[in-house]
Amino acid sequence: MTVKNKIYSLAISLVLFVSCTTQYAVVKSNREEQNINSSLPVDSSIIKTYMPYKVKVEAEMNEVIGYTDVLLAKSSTVPESVLGNFFADAVFNQARKIEPKIDFVFPTTTGGLRNDIAKGPITVSSIFELMPFENQLVLFNLKGEDALKVITYVAGRGGQPVSGLRFNIKDRMPQNIIVNGKPFDVTKSYWVVASDYIASGGDDAVGFATPISRKNMGLLVRDALLKEVKETQAAGNKINAKLDGRITKN
Repeated sequence: MTVKNKIYSLAISLVLFVSCTTQYAVVKSNREEQNINSSLPVDSSIIKTYMPYKVKVEAEMNEVIGYTDVLLAKSSTVPESVLGNFFADAVFNQARKIEPKIDFVFPTTTGGLRNDIAKGPITVSSIFELMPFENQLVLFNLKGEDALKVITYVAGRGGQPVSGLRFNIKDRMPQNIIVNGKPFDVTKSYWVVASDYIASGGDDAVGFATPISRKNMGLLVRDALLKEVKETQAAGNKINAKLDGRITKN
């Protein structure tokens, strides 16, 4: 390569390097606020676009799918609540239709109970407000020691929504544990259902990290609740959840 060609190649390289490393800076910026309030004129084209969808969604959400004879309330002076019992029992009933060998369920924490359901008609919207999340139900086969970790967690939190499980809390520890009608045996394994949120350690839940087996049940927690209310209504009955002493404290 001649000296002339070398100089030419170097010049091209410098141009490419400079063009690839050029720094740009903002020299002017315009900012404008658009207030959105009741003073804005109505845009009929937007309303015309979304109104059919709004009407359809409202019709679906306002559908009455069942009735409750009692207020399904989250608040309680004991370690269980009427709303929590309804929630857990509904999930237990529906999950066992898929897998009858389930021993107990822990489908939500108390914090996951988003709203009470008033006495009277239950709408689809009531269930969506109670369970707005897309949480899945997961089936676990747990060693006895891991099942005990789950139960101890529930006791340590002062009680959580559970079904198929009964025990007393003393000094934040579970006593006299009954699982699916039988005394708890730490040497046995247990089939337990939880939401994927709890199973992944949500709200610091423990006991699900090293299961014997784990399987997604293909059922949303919310869909289990909807199915339970609809089936209760189809059978000519109303929801009549109550406190039943499944978790006590002394």
